[in-house]
Parts: sequence; C-alpha cells; structure tokens
Amino acid sequence: MHVKTRKWRKKYPVSEYIKDALKKLLPPEDLTVSQWAEKYRVLDAQASAVPGPGRNDRTPYLNEIMDELCNYETEEIYFCKCTQIGGSETSLNMLGYVIQQDPSPTMIVYPSDKLGESISENRIKPMLKGSPALRRLFKEIRSQKLELQFDGMYLTISGANSPSSLASKAIKYLFLDEVDKYPGASKKEADPISLAKERVKTFRNRKVYLTSTPTISEGQIWKSLMAADVEKHYFVPCPHCGEMIELKFKQIKFPEGEGGMTASDRADQAVYVCQECGSIITDYHKDAMLRHGRWQIVRESNAAHKKVGYWINTLYSPFVLFSEIVKEFLDSKDDPEKLQNFVNSWLAEPWEDTKLKTSADTVMERQTSLPELFVPAWAKLLTGGVDVQETCLYWTVRAWGNYITSQNIAHGQAASWAEIERIMNLSYEKPDGERLVPSLCLIDSGYDADSTYDFCADNADWAMPCKGASNPMRPHFKLSKINRADTKAFGMNLVMVDGDKYKDMIAARMKKQNGRGAWMVYKGCDMEYAEQVTAEHKVNVKVGARTVQRWKPKHSHADNHFLDCEVYALA
Repeated sequence: MHVKTRKWRKKYPVSEYIKDALKKLLPPEDLTVSQWAEKYRVLDAQASAVPGPGRNDRTPYLNEIMDELCNYETEEIYFCKCTQIGGSETSLNMLGYVIQQDPSPTMIVYPSDKLGESISENRIKPMLKGSPALRRLFKEIRSQKLELQFDGMYLTISGANSPSSLASKAIKYLFLDEVDKYPGASKKEADPISLAKERVKTFRNRKVYLTSTPTISEGQIWKSLMAADVEKHYFVPCPHCGEMIELKFKQIKFPEGEGGMTASDRADQAVYVCQECGSIITDYHKDAMLRHGRWQIVRESNAAHKKVGYWINTLYSPFVLFSEIVKEFLDSKDDPEKLQNFVNSWLAEPWEDTKLKTSADTVMERQTSLPELFVPAWAKLLTGGVDVQETCLYWTVRAWGNYITSQNIAHGQAASWAEIERIMNLSYEKPDGERLVPSLCLIDSGYDADSTYDFCADNADWAMPCKGASNPMRPHFKLSKINRADTKAFGMNLVMVDGDKYKDMIAARMKKQNGRGAWMVYKGCDMEYAEQVTAEHKVNVKVGARTVQRWKPKHSHADNHFLDCEVYALA
C-alpha cells in the first residue's frame, strides 16, 4: 500500500533588522506632495487651528503649488502670498515629502537664526514626531538645533543673517521662507538668496522653493514673480453665473458710512459682487468655490517653464471673512504704516508711495485752452529736452514763467538730428505776436554718446549733452567736463542730472490745478504722451541694509521717453 509522506518545511524566524533592510529596498510610493500630505501628515494641536490628520480640501489652492515640486521640468517655484492662507503648511508638506520619498540634502533658510531655531522647535519637530512615517526616519539623538539628521539625508536650518552657514555643503532641495525680510547684500558678501542658490548648482534635478508676503516692488518675492517664466492666479467659479473669476478687493462692496455707521457696522454688511454677472457672493459660497477653482496662467514667456510663480490674496482664505478684510481696511486706510501692512499682508501686493503716483488722466486734466505750438502770454522762455533711442529721437519743447509755471507746447519723435536742429530753431508765437525760440536744449548722451557729443559741439549755442546721475546728488544737477580727446565736444560741459529730484518736482506740480506754479499741457494733448510722462512711480527700494525711495517703471517695458524729455527740459 502506497503511503503519502508529508513533507515538513522548517520555518526560520526573520529578525527585525532584516525586515527593515528589506523595506528599504522597496521603491518609494508613487505619490505627489499633496497625496503624501493626505496620507501621512498629522497636524499638531499647538501649531494648527485644525489639528489631526492632514486634509487638503479646506485649502485646495495649495495642492498644485505643492505638486509642482514633483514636476521634473520645474527648477524654481515662487509663491507670493498673503498671510493666513496656509503658506507655511506648504513648506512643511514639501519637507515631509522629501524626507520620506526622496531623501536628499536639504536646506531651509529663514530671515534669522533665532527664527530658524524657533520654527525648528515649534513647527518642524512637532511635525516629525506627529507623523509615524516621519518619526521612524528622524534621528533625534544625532541631530542638533539647526541640523536635523534622517535616514539617508540631513536638513540644515539656516538664518539669512549668517552668510557663513549659506556657503558650504551641496544641497538638492532649497526652501527660502519670507525672503522679503532677508537682509540685503553687504560689501563683503552677496545677498543671502544668491549665496544659498550657489549650493544647489551640483544637482541637475535641483528644486528651489521661494515664498514670502511682498513688501515693495523691488523686493525679492515680487521681482522673482515678475521674472518667472509663467505666472498663475487662482480662479474660482461664480456660484450664480458659473464664470471663472479672480477674487479682487475692489469687488467687495460695503456701505459708505452715512448715518453715523461705525467701521464694524459697515464691515458687517460687506459682500462680494461678481465682476461678470453682478450677483452677490457671500462667505457661505466660498468653500464650494475654492474646491472647484483652478490655477490659470495670466502671463507667460516663450521660454521653457523652469520658473513657475503663484500669487494669491486673503480673499481666498477660508479662515478669513469678507467682513474681516473690510474691517482691516477701514482701520488702516488713514494710517500709511497700517495701510502698507494691509496692502502687503492682506492683498499680497507691493507697497508704493501713493503721494507721488501720477496718472495719464491727471495729465489730460492739465490741458489749457491754447492749441499745440502756441506760447502762453505769461511765458518768459522756452527749453527743450531730447531722449536718444535706437530708432528715433523723442523731443519736447516747454514754456516757462514765474514760479516755475510751465506748459508743454510741442512734443514728438524725430527721425534724424537734422529734424531736431530744425525743431529747436523754430520760433513759437505768443498771443501778442512776440515769438520765442528755445533758449537751451539738453540732450541725453547715455545711448549714443558719440553722435550726441558731435551734434552738441556743432550746435553749442543752444544744445548741451546731459546724462542721468547713477547716485543721488545734493544739488539737482552739476556740470562736468567731457574729457574724451577723440570727440569734437572735448572740454565741453556735460550736465549730470539727478532725475529723481526733477521727477519729484514734475509729480508735485502736476497735481496742482492749472494756474500759477502748475505743470500743464496744450489743448488736444495725445494719450501716448500722457502715458509716457506718467510711466513711473516712486517706490521703496532696498540699497544694502537701507530702504530708499526711487522712481521706477510701473511695469516692465514701460515707455518713459517723454518723461525723460520733460526732466531734461526742466533741468
């Protein structure tokens, strides 16, 4: 009889360290940053208003920003944001993803070492200990205050005020937080952002994430956003008409304040009015709108999208009511410092000095009853200004009277130096028949110095070369000498012009009503001229550790040639 024999297989126990070793051979999960946050992130009760497992449905606008870290084509991500929008959680989620999914040398830079220590203790370490997946990878015993150790990587936490800590180890992931609060470059060191970026050069698949609330248009986050290859804003569907709209502060409507209404009373009645259909949108609609919103490109260059910028304001925050935004505005509008904070931290826009902001409409309001080419009766002399460009020469002729009262009597574009010579030697008529010829014309020598010098030498009785000063001067202008022996203008005076001072004068006088001391234009003045003479505004600019005010174009590639002409005519 055949008997079946049973084979016994001996079972050997597998030790824990072998299990751990085998786990490490597994490839990382196929997750995006937002998916990782949903699965592994646990929010700490001390640091979050909504503690517990991570959820993205409350702030869906952060998902694409986080997931951009996984886009292999993207090298730099810029997030220009308001406060109370959840931006800090974006950085932490990205960091957690890197630690678990792609362990690589990483650095986070904060405005100061002290702030870095505080965030490490109160935000980063609680995140690591709160998530079981991250807790297993965190080597707390081997870690220091500003350098945390993990399986397969380290995290350096640095302050922008410590240049030495920004210039040593190579890193793959660089997170730069609140960059507009960083100190500027010094005489010995480059600016902190440039120093930190040097450390990612050796990694081909490097990632740089730069975020901040804006301060001024020359601040790091706004400059980065404007330099991005693609800029995106968040659009949401109107609950009434379904059109995708961008939430803007000017669409929040509230009572004017008649009948002794307080700021709180006015704010309580605030509603958002859809710019497409005019229907009323309340805070009740916001959550659903956010869930169905999407990032849309508002500007892009022809270059590859290696630098991607995102911008968002407080109107999108699910944690802030429309009434709270209006209340903050009403409490701030009469105090320049508070208003700047509102513009920066709530609207996520750069601050500008509105006292010295001009507009094309203001120029058109300064038209007099005299048509082009006629000189006012009060005029005592004429001057001219010429801005030399590659394709043409912009010019202006302005009449001057007592109290620096002035009026533009003609302006235009000339195709040649001969045309400039003809225009500046014409006689222009006053109402009583007296005729005036421009007494002096300043011609910009910055673009084509050789041609300008030769022309001024040939017309020295009425033309002088000028140049904008690179630094502010105590006087409005000063005379220098042309010391180039190879030009006919050798030994001739060169006028160094402090353009910002003259722009201050023009802006201030442009605000005056027509009459004594005003800056005026002829009847029928064209809009192109009006837009060019108001193409700049005065904003705060960082120069090293100092903040100064300078005139800058309102937007990139803005034509300001007629403004330069008027500066030279005034000088």
